[in-house]
Amino acid sequence: MLEFMQIENINSQGNTPMDLLEYQAKELFRTIGIPVLSSQRIDRIQDLKRLALPYPIVLKSQVHVGGRGRLGGIRFVDNTIDAIAAAQVLFNLSILGEKPTALLAEPKFQTAQEYYLAVTLNRSLRRLVLLGSVKGGNEVRSAIDSTHQVVVEGEFSPFYARRLAIKMGLQGLLMTSVSSVVEKMYYLLVEKDLDLVEINPLGVSESGEVMALDGKVSVNDGAIARHPDLVALAPQPIAVQLGTDSNSDSQSPPLSVQSTLEVQGIVGLLCNGSGLTMATMDSFYQAGGKPIAFLNIGSETSHNWDVQTFCDRLVQGLERISQTPQVEIILLNLISGIVTGDAIATALLQFLHHYHPQSAYPRSMSREIHENSAPLTVPQIVVRWMGPDIEGGKSKLVGSPIVIYDDFDSAIGQVLKLVNLHKTKA
Repeated sequence: MLEFMQIENINSQGNTPMDLLEYQAKELFRTIGIPVLSSQRIDRIQDLKRLALPYPIVLKSQVHVGGRGRLGGIRFVDNTIDAIAAAQVLFNLSILGEKPTALLAEPKFQTAQEYYLAVTLNRSLRRLVLLGSVKGGNEVRSAIDSTHQVVVEGEFSPFYARRLAIKMGLQGLLMTSVSSVVEKMYYLLVEKDLDLVEINPLGVSESGEVMALDGKVSVNDGAIARHPDLVALAPQPIAVQLGTDSNSDSQSPPLSVQSTLEVQGIVGLLCNGSGLTMATMDSFYQAGGKPIAFLNIGSETSHNWDVQTFCDRLVQGLERISQTPQVEIILLNLISGIVTGDAIATALLQFLHHYHPQSAYPRSMSREIHENSAPLTVPQIVVRWMGPDIEGGKSKLVGSPIVIYDDFDSAIGQVLKLVNLHKTKA
């Protein structure tokens, strides 16, 4: 009964998550018994001269955004001189607009296998879910569809964690070790009223030792008052209102288009959720694509929005990224548990109709949006969507220039074909 009450509390809170840095997440992991490496926080370069860890080590930029490995935020070094040089680079390296104020130093851990594990709240099901994949680390970004899920129904028991390990195909001692980690992740999330506990990757050595090599923890702001120990982890002071019902759900975070370094790119990526955005970027790069910009409209699991709010942000996001210079093609990647295909298709048609009432789609045809705004031209749009009633969405878009794919590889393939077509015309 206690667990159901906690789930109800999480659902009713102002669901604005506070993401912890990696070293902070691992501090929580230690308190619950999740295995982590010995580590040392590096606040300034001089700290490396007093490093208590044996070389070789890994230095990791402590930022709140994902994808830091691909963007140069993780460096392996063998000695103090190399470590100082790497730290100088990392402290001055902006990763998606954020520079670190600290680095994390850890011993190098030799992995034979890397897994992905997570425990989070599925708001559409109103249940906690356990997630796992045998493709962890960078691989998990291209293996979203293969992630296994176990929904916690009723009172939690180790059976649920064991069931996830079995779904992942694990056996013997490895199954026991991984399910034990999942069980501890669950209790940490419930105990601290968290939105998300994620380990990516969970490294496994040749001898079968498991180690949480990276971690993400999202704290629900609405629960901060019950956990003053978490307030100290916030990057800036948090205003906590006691005994009041927060209305922060209605305050949608601002939409901001982020640019990449691909100056020749013509593709803009639009997704819902930071994890999905980074996964989409990684998959698109792996397929040979070069996006010039990306935009995260926000996840329905992180913000307690209704369907109309989600669709409004989708339309606004399309407008923002359409106005981004050089964007000729938009790859829209959405995953939803609440918003239906019909609602998403309606939002897409609303976007097209508002800016092109005659369904004129070629980019050369532009139209004034408002009296004092610049002309908006609509790029070609390719949609990959997973969620309820995908066929309803497809049927509503028949005759429009937009096609919904339920297969991500097909959507990427279509975008790359359009890119090549644009290059040919140019």
